[in-house]
Amino acid sequence: MSVKMLNCPAVPNIPWQEKPAVLKDAPIWRYDKNPIIDRNPIENVARIFNSAVMPYGDKFVGVFRGEGRNGVSFIYLGWSEDAIHWEFEKEKVNFVNEKGEPFQPNYAYDPRLVKVEDTYYIMWCVDFYGAAIGLAKTTDFKTFVRLENPFLPFNRNAVLFPRKINGNFVMLSRPSDSGHTPFGDIFVSESPDLTYWGKHRHVMGRSSEWWESLKIGGGAAPIETTEGWLLFYHGVSGTCNGYVYSIGGAILDIDNPSIVKYRCENFILTPEAEYEERGFVPNVTFPCATIHDPETGRIALYYGAADSYVALAFTELEPIVDYIKAHSVTRHDDTEIGIR
Repeated sequence: MSVKMLNCPAVPNIPWQEKPAVLKDAPIWRYDKNPIIDRNPIENVARIFNSAVMPYGDKFVGVFRGEGRNGVSFIYLGWSEDAIHWEFEKEKVNFVNEKGEPFQPNYAYDPRLVKVEDTYYIMWCVDFYGAAIGLAKTTDFKTFVRLENPFLPFNRNAVLFPRKINGNFVMLSRPSDSGHTPFGDIFVSESPDLTYWGKHRHVMGRSSEWWESLKIGGGAAPIETTEGWLLFYHGVSGTCNGYVYSIGGAILDIDNPSIVKYRCENFILTPEAEYEERGFVPNVTFPCATIHDPETGRIALYYGAADSYVALAFTELEPIVDYIKAHSVTRHDDTEIGIR
């Protein structure tokens, strides 16, 4: 039986480029006009990278990490007709609390964007007396209501699942420490109301494979399929010239995503193009979002490149799932329920 996407609307205008005649290794290919967002895209913003996009009506909307010339990042809103060429609002997103009062973060970076039922949720890394998870919601991309921080510091790389599981919101995150953590595993947590979080369970940790031997972290929002939740995540290795960030793939159990069904031992994408290898932080491919169409099985994967650009790659559901399964290596830490 072929693999199908579940519970996601059709996207007939999904950005797409046909695959090249010859593909090496994983069935994924870079957009040949990458990067789609270059440096200095907005006045007083030096670089946009590590950002998330999704369909909105017959267009596309995105939340973008805009790093100012002073080195401080905030979230900016962008709009596009084709999900490749973007226009950005000049002012950063202004958040309010549930009373409508200003509730601005000191900084905000690496946002994710997920729709659950009729509401859009933004997650990002925020200063909560240390790096932690910021969370906000909107229904119209005009008013952004910031909720209280779901977790204590230190934590990063949060992303919600696009639907509730067993009646609860479910979020992946990567607990860390106060520095640029030289370790890290992916955990999953549940909440009935986005206020009280519990049932924290381990999903998977770093492996012995070179490309994810240092730490891992969540990436794009999981895609629900007939095989389970398809997850594109990042893996980090340490070299004599610093960290290298690659993109990996795994499939989580549909009802209990702390259980990893398949985990590809190979990277899906690693820095090889010039815009991935050279930049403000070299050797980074950092997945943050997908646009995916259940009618065609097409997947457009958005990733940050070298902490300087936004880039785009393409794959198809059945070939990428088949590749992950064919090259899967799981360990006890992966397949256990994640409670100790």
